[in-house]
Amino acid sequence: MSNLRKIIIDGIELEVDPAMTLIQAAEQAGIEIPRFCYHERLSIAGNCRMCLVEIVGGPPKPAASCAMQVKDLRPGPEGQPPVVKTNSPMVKKAREGVMEFLLINHPLDCPICDQGGECDLQDQAMAYGVDFSRYREPKRATEDLNLGPLVETHMTRCISCTRCVRFTTEVAGITQMGQTGRGEDSEITSYLNETLASNLQGNIIDLCPVGALVSKPYSFKARPWELSKTETIDVMDALGSNIRVDTRGREVMRILPRNHDGVNEEWISDKTRFVWDGLRRQRLDKPYIRENGRLRPATWAEALNRAAAAMKGRKVAGLVGDLVSVEAAFALKQLMDRIGGVTECRTDGAKLPAGNRSAYVGTAAIEDIDSARSIYLIGTNPRIEAPVLNARIRKAWLQGAEVHRVGPVADLTFDVVEHGSDRAALVSLAREAEPAEGAIVILGQGALNESDGAAVLSQAMKLAERLGGGLLVLHTAASRVGAMDIGAVTEGGISAALDGAEVIYNLGADEIEIGQGPFVIYQGSHGDRGAHRADIVLPGAAYTEEPGIFVNTEGRPQLALRAGFAPGDARDNWAILRALSAELGAVLPYDSLAQLRQALVAEVPHLELIDEVPQNAWQRLPLQEPATASFRYALGDFYLTNPIARASALMAELSALERGRQAAPLAAE
Repeated sequence: MSNLRKIIIDGIELEVDPAMTLIQAAEQAGIEIPRFCYHERLSIAGNCRMCLVEIVGGPPKPAASCAMQVKDLRPGPEGQPPVVKTNSPMVKKAREGVMEFLLINHPLDCPICDQGGECDLQDQAMAYGVDFSRYREPKRATEDLNLGPLVETHMTRCISCTRCVRFTTEVAGITQMGQTGRGEDSEITSYLNETLASNLQGNIIDLCPVGALVSKPYSFKARPWELSKTETIDVMDALGSNIRVDTRGREVMRILPRNHDGVNEEWISDKTRFVWDGLRRQRLDKPYIRENGRLRPATWAEALNRAAAAMKGRKVAGLVGDLVSVEAAFALKQLMDRIGGVTECRTDGAKLPAGNRSAYVGTAAIEDIDSARSIYLIGTNPRIEAPVLNARIRKAWLQGAEVHRVGPVADLTFDVVEHGSDRAALVSLAREAEPAEGAIVILGQGALNESDGAAVLSQAMKLAERLGGGLLVLHTAASRVGAMDIGAVTEGGISAALDGAEVIYNLGADEIEIGQGPFVIYQGSHGDRGAHRADIVLPGAAYTEEPGIFVNTEGRPQLALRAGFAPGDARDNWAILRALSAELGAVLPYDSLAQLRQALVAEVPHLELIDEVPQNAWQRLPLQEPATASFRYALGDFYLTNPIARASALMAELSALERGRQAAPLAAE
């Protein structure tokens, strides 16, 4: 027997889950009810009263549709389905009253407010506001908060919807924000005037329905109608968060999240959101050649000619960096194969086995975390490596999941069952774990990038097998899974690739130190570690400046689109490799991105399945005994993990603030 209940909303009859609220049921019927405090990913507060509806035959006053469930409605006198009206005269009058009360204290800041043009309060005032006020009392004013360098506050505009309070406590897992006082003295404040200590705090800017919380770096920079909007993919971590890049001319003005339930829901990390100032600093905009120890500007023809001359007849190794699209990595691998060179993408030394997708990606999807009952974190600190994924684990924990950890102690914003910090703890877990329903093992790069990484991986796979659950390998590099898929690996890993190499073609690998000796050709977007060591610099496009495929940590191929154009003489990365192949006399067989993608899909068919997670056949590695050392996490500093972030002044400031928080306060002698 179905437990769905019939309900009539504005004359539309539908069957819904009785646990649904009226606002959700109306959404299913395609009816939008205005709201300020309600948000589908946060708990229900029911304090703005904008979502009032009329329940026919119910009490003679309107009800808040966000807080009333379908099962609370009484049927009609002869058992007819309950009737709800969302646009009756009673509802309209009630909402106009609510709007009038909201606007008593709200300042007329619209011309100078950053939220202008995309403000919920403006939109609702158009429908339910009046053009005069009956109140002659002075407006209330409150002091602004200092929440840090990311979120700017104008608390006089606040309408006390408490979305920011609920987000920081429920999703981000910090307790600095709350509401104090009663009546007109009530205000949102931070505990002891603390700044926010979370790498997800920027999401409260999107959540705020008025201009009380706005982006500090973006304030007074642009209006929403001036911006071109491009839907693309983030590369700051390997989660592959869905984002929207807003540009004006060639300049990226801001980055916002897009909703994707399977990947990032509708949250993004602060590095993803605010790294855009790094896209315009330290940029490589022309080719350079090193002469007499100094880099001098050169033309493309000269630089490509010199690079080809250096590579001919010598042992070449190609390195794939962390922010490289699959197309560029594929072009590099094909070029290396044609001239007898080798290609390597595991620049951090991770012992990921080529060809075994169940070992370097795993068998679980990110969405599986939602229904997990026990989660095992092996050598990973997801709060730094993938903050949005960490929020998802916290959500599962709040719903009763038990989180286990093998690795050093770190605050993850939720309680964990500690099993020890070394390899022995993992071995004993893998030996003794009992089968558990809804189990998932999340394995970090810190566990894999040391000499016994393959043994650790084999033990983690055994643990997943014993639990009867899935394995998710949590990568830190956005390009890694895609590069592994196309086989950009060398037998013996990074040390074997570099061993004896006379020329190194460095495609954006800035996290690796290259010693003296080999001739280095660097292709990338920023003047970072790679460019400092290079003998020839070829300027490439950043991730917002060229289209490309990125495969995220669960193995889902996603399409990034071009939001703007690269500065100066910088070119698309695949096009540079295609031009170089002609100079080398080993011409790559494609002249356009479409042709390149055809060749790519012919070789790796699952890359055509955009936004789908392919099923990986389980191939367990032969069991090996790892060493006895403790695990170390892959990332130390969340804010400075790649060349774009290191070029950002804001990321440097955030990194310094975080170090200050970690340092223990010292008393005077």
